[in-house]
Amino acid sequence: MTTLLVSALLGYLLGSLPFAILISRVFGLADPRNFGSGNPGATNVLRSGNKLAALLTLLGDAIKGWLAVFVAGLLGAAAAGVAAAGLAAFLGHVFSAFLKFRGGKGVATAFGVLTGFHPFFGLAAATTWLIVALVTRYSSLAAIAAAIEAPFALWIFSHQPELTAAAAAMSALLIYRHKANITRLIAGTEMRIGDRKAS
Repeated sequence: MTTLLVSALLGYLLGSLPFAILISRVFGLADPRNFGSGNPGATNVLRSGNKLAALLTLLGDAIKGWLAVFVAGLLGAAAAGVAAAGLAAFLGHVFSAFLKFRGGKGVATAFGVLTGFHPFFGLAAATTWLIVALVTRYSSLAAIAAAIEAPFALWIFSHQPELTAAAAAMSALLIYRHKANITRLIAGTEMRIGDRKAS
C-alpha cells in the first residue's frame, strides 16, 4: 500500500509540471493560456509559430507520463501501483498543482503513460492519432479517436485489469475535456492543426 501511495504521489507531482508554460517562457513566447484554444499543451504552443517549442512541449508532457510509470516500476510497485502512478500523472497534467489545479487536456501525457505500460500501447495510440490527424488536420478529433482506441487495446492485449481501468479512466476524462472541441467539430468551427489565432 505504501509503494502504491508513493508511486501515485510522485506520478501526480511529475504530471503537474506545466511544460507548455515553462518552455514558452524559455523561448520568450506568450503564455499559451492567453491565445488560441487557451490550452497549455503542445498543439496550442504550435499556434505561436514556434515548432521547436511545440515539439519540446510534446516531448516533456509525454516523458513525464512515461517517467511516472517507470519510477513506479523501479520502486517495485505491482500492477495496481503502476496503474495508479500513470493515472496520477495524467491527473496531474489535467489538474496541475502548479496551476491552481487547472491544466491541459492530457493527450501527450496519456501517450507517455500508455508507452510506460508497454511500448505497443503507446505506438497503437500514436498511430491512431496520426492517421486521424493527417486525414482531418483536427488534433482534437485525433485525440478523441486515440482515447477510444486505447482502453480497448489494453483490454484485449494487456490481460491486466488495473492497467485497462487506468486507461479507461484517462480516456473518459480526456474525452470529457474535449467537450467544447466536440461542439466546435459539429459546428464546423474547430481550429485545425497549424492554425493561428490571437487572443
